[in-house]
Amino acid sequence: MDERSPRLSGTSTQSDTEMTVGQTAAAIGISVRTLHHWDAIGLVVPSARTHSGYRLYDSADAARLHRVLVYRELGFPLERIRQLLDDPCVLEGEHLLAQRALLNDRIARLQQMVCAVDSMMEANTMNTPLTPRQQADAFGADWSDAYAAEAEERWGGTPEWEQSERVKAQMTSADFAQAKAEMEELDERLAEAKRRGVAPGSPEADALAGEHRERAIGRWFSVTPSKHALIARGYTGDPRFTRYYDDREPGLAAWLREVIEARAVRDGVDLETIAWE
Repeated sequence: MDERSPRLSGTSTQSDTEMTVGQTAAAIGISVRTLHHWDAIGLVVPSARTHSGYRLYDSADAARLHRVLVYRELGFPLERIRQLLDDPCVLEGEHLLAQRALLNDRIARLQQMVCAVDSMMEANTMNTPLTPRQQADAFGADWSDAYAAEAEERWGGTPEWEQSERVKAQMTSADFAQAKAEMEELDERLAEAKRRGVAPGSPEADALAGEHRERAIGRWFSVTPSKHALIARGYTGDPRFTRYYDDREPGLAAWLREVIEARAVRDGVDLETIAWE
């Protein structure tokens, strides 16, 4: 018998140290659906059942659930978490130390975002709009006058540049803060999908590509699938873009380009004859 196979509880109801699925979900802070999924994949299998067949989680199960949540917060895919928890040869402490360092970096980035929002709130209260330079400084972007001049030299005067400038001119500091938060959240989901092994061209990847086109770029100017695919080439062709994505998740820039190109092909774009239109 597998050591994680559920045993039959001695009574028709749970003991004082056992909880039902609903009680466990409420206590741990996750959904019942998540518990069912983790049970189905063998990640956290409830240790007991009532005579009626209802799942029961004991204190050891709850401890395992908390460990899963810690690993998931650190960015581990579920299959890797299962390996870490079940393989006696895995040195869990070494992985935790490495991930602790990454978590500290993430905390530092979030703290920087808090400071950025505070700056924008202060500017908004004083009814003083932030300049483009101040916007970049507030968010910790790789800003330089040379980079700004390069962008304007390449794109200034184009319909996309003019549309973007009109959009930004109408945005308040709160709008900029919200845009930054939304893009940060989307980048996190892209990185998480890449870690889970989501394949370019899959339904989930196509949905993420569409969201990236609309929220990451489309908020500034109109973006067709062709334009989106051409922009994505810069994610691997320009070291600055590559560094931005790969600092979040190794290989994310190349993966995102593949995801965007696969979605563009599905939308009828020929990558061999693609044009900015």
